Amino acid sequence: MTTLFSLNTLDDAAFAAALTGIYEHSPWIAERAAPRRPFATPAALKLALREVVDSAAEDEQLSLLRAHPELAGKAAIAGELTEESTSEQKASGLNLCSPEEYARLQELNAVYNDKFGFPFILAVKGPTGRGLTRGAIIETFARRLKNTRADEFAEALRQVHRIAEIRLNALLGTEPALGAQVMDWCETIGTWSDDENGLTCAYLTPAHRRTAAQIADWMRQAGMIVHIDAVGNVAGRYASNDPQAKTLMTGSHYDTVRNGGKYDGRLGILLPIAIAAHLHARGERLPFHLDVVGFAEEEGVRFRSTFLGSSAITGRFDAALLDAVDADGITLREAIVAAGHELSAIPGAISAIARKREDLLGFVEVHIEQGPVLLERGLPLGVVTAIAGSSRYLVELAGVASHAGTTPMGMRRDAAAAAAEIVLLVEGRCTGVPALVGTVGQLEVPGGSVNVIPGACRLSLDIRAADDAVRLAAVDDILAGISAICARRGIEEKLWKIVEAEAAPCAPRLMDALGAAIERQGLPRFDLLSGAGHDAMQMAQLTEVAMLFTRCGNGGISHNPLETMTADDAELAAQVLLDFLRSYAV
Repeated sequence: MTTLFSLNTLDDAAFAAALTGIYEHSPWIAERAAPRRPFATPAALKLALREVVDSAAEDEQLSLLRAHPELAGKAAIAGELTEESTSEQKASGLNLCSPEEYARLQELNAVYNDKFGFPFILAVKGPTGRGLTRGAIIETFARRLKNTRADEFAEALRQVHRIAEIRLNALLGTEPALGAQVMDWCETIGTWSDDENGLTCAYLTPAHRRTAAQIADWMRQAGMIVHIDAVGNVAGRYASNDPQAKTLMTGSHYDTVRNGGKYDGRLGILLPIAIAAHLHARGERLPFHLDVVGFAEEEGVRFRSTFLGSSAITGRFDAALLDAVDADGITLREAIVAAGHELSAIPGAISAIARKREDLLGFVEVHIEQGPVLLERGLPLGVVTAIAGSSRYLVELAGVASHAGTTPMGMRRDAAAAAAEIVLLVEGRCTGVPALVGTVGQLEVPGGSVNVIPGACRLSLDIRAADDAVRLAAVDDILAGISAICARRGIEEKLWKIVEAEAAPCAPRLMDALGAAIERQGLPRFDLLSGAGHDAMQMAQLTEVAMLFTRCGNGGISHNPLETMTADDAELAAQVLLDFLRSYAV
């Protein structure tokens, strides 16, 4: 059997020959990677092969793409594919297409080739390596046809590398066991939703409570001591043999946005549970307690108040939120009672959740990146430097609704026009400033009609930056600009601040420990900012924090059903966190 050790000891020609078929009809990739040996890990070998392709001339990259066969194409029907391609297409049942599916694929193949000049390439064995369905393949095919050529060229190369990764795993006999377990768990709880279509898991709904119960069960199976607290946090302890030991915390949130992704938050809960199970199976204990917390609420979907779970852990839960009301008129207090907690015990029970600073060693959160930075650099993991601070507002604009045909342009008090100008104000103020972003994510004309000038408009503001001074300066300018726009247009404005979160820098010592663990996997350390908010922001008010990002596929899309990652990247994250824990123990 081929091993990494044997690959390292072969001469260059034999090395290239051993990797025949890893990249379709393209032996030059292995030939150019050969002088970079020895490779310390399979991850280092995969990265070296990727870097050869990335540094190649564009015509060589195009030749690599054109070396791949069409899906369910003429070559497949004629049995002319390589052994690897034949196996991959069969794994997804492409050899069993119905006449309608086959006709659709041929149509898509023709349109795709005509638009881009190379065949559609997809790692049909998918994120887990077990195969995508024909329906998923056709859906992905149609979606990617909408890409620009530059974006699709980059995505096609990424798919080539994923195909090569799966083939290399098979050659070396390696399997991402922990990563596959995490992916399977994400699939299981990803089917439990408040809505029939898509994944929505809002705070303390039936789907949310079912998810909590399942996470708790997996924790128990991993040898952890488990409880669900008064706000719904699922807390599992993999206890040290020393009862007086301090605690290292990890975890993330298990609620989702509406129609969200399967890995946002949940990866950071399930991955350390898989590690605890691995340690438990080996009879291995750490010299500190490892606490994994599934925070009950971070997204703010149901009660418009984010970080309910982690704020309780840090002792900063705002008791006034118990009177917050959801869209159905149910208060947060009533929702907690419905989840099984006695009304009279709620305030005291929530206060009792708070952890003590002196008991903690730190907090480390693993999270899918939710962006394209790692993806575009071809890196599976990154170390977070800081979590951007955030200021969020809801804005109501009141003008005058009047007839669209009879009101002269200069006499209008158009609330939607004012909103449009505000959108451009936000874009203009935040463009070109490093690590500053501004978004109007909600924009609504209540009761709007095609022939009526909008008399009202509602919109949201979300301003984020790693530097709080930069963020607050932008907020001041934008709010002043909104007032000036409304005054000039005769519009009344109302603003509500809904979030004010300070930036949270990560602890250098924990960052260095994560970075060293990444390097021991044969990968370079890469540092990046988190523009998204995370529970680690709250935890930073209690203890030192760090974050490990994993690569996000599909162009970095998150908060979306298209959010994806691979079992191999989850495996690398698990190995890095496991190494981090063991090294921290030393």
